[in-house]
Amino acid sequence: MGLVAETDPSPAAIEAKGLSFSYGGTPAVVDVSLRVEPGEFCALVGPNGSGKSTLVRLLLGLLQPDAGFVRCLGGEPRALAERWRIGYVPQRHSLAPALPATVEEVVSTGRIARRGWWRPPSRDDRRAVAHVLEAVGLAGLARRPVGALSGGEQQRVLIAKALVSEPALLVLDEPVAGVDASAQRAFRDSVVHEVREHGAAVLLVTHELGAVAADLDHVLVMKQSIVFDGGPTELSARGVSLGVHADDLPLWLESLT
Repeated sequence: MGLVAETDPSPAAIEAKGLSFSYGGTPAVVDVSLRVEPGEFCALVGPNGSGKSTLVRLLLGLLQPDAGFVRCLGGEPRALAERWRIGYVPQRHSLAPALPATVEEVVSTGRIARRGWWRPPSRDDRRAVAHVLEAVGLAGLARRPVGALSGGEQQRVLIAKALVSEPALLVLDEPVAGVDASAQRAFRDSVVHEVREHGAAVLLVTHELGAVAADLDHVLVMKQSIVFDGGPTELSARGVSLGVHADDLPLWLESLT
């Protein structure tokens, strides 16, 4: 893995070059190079089995590549001292129905890495939790047990937990898969608001771009390799709609070679 000095004057939020990874000899990620800038809202899309989640794990240092290197917030991901600067919501993650914790308590755990586990919550911590619960539309459910929430509401809890540390980079793997349109709109409003307010970079892995299409800066399309890297306007110019109800985006993705 390559390293870059923390003194780099303008590091990318994420940068990868020549990244490859295989499972038991079966290629999952092939020669991927990409760059996501600070404050950029970037979507990563691709058909099922295209290697998107594997790529995310490589970018975050959760897997070691077979070839190539990654820089995350200016350094090698596993060596990043301030891990709270990265917020991550993995794919199909859910909260245990019997978890004896409230929405507020779960979200507040997202501040621990930033302040240190040995320190009690400060006024700033409590203010951050209240702010992010308001941003994701869960302020009225702060004292509700998380096990009593719907799937869409639980997903917003996990997003709030990732947001509450005020990360420089937010990585969301299929955060709105299987949730209703109102939950998708709440996701859009909360994430876009936080991105614009705090200047965080967002890498969003999704099949459904309609909820955020108007807010995207950058689209990456993947099928083991990156087959498109550009702005949403350029993608639309190729005749591909980003609307959530359109058939042409998934059909186009499946036809890629």
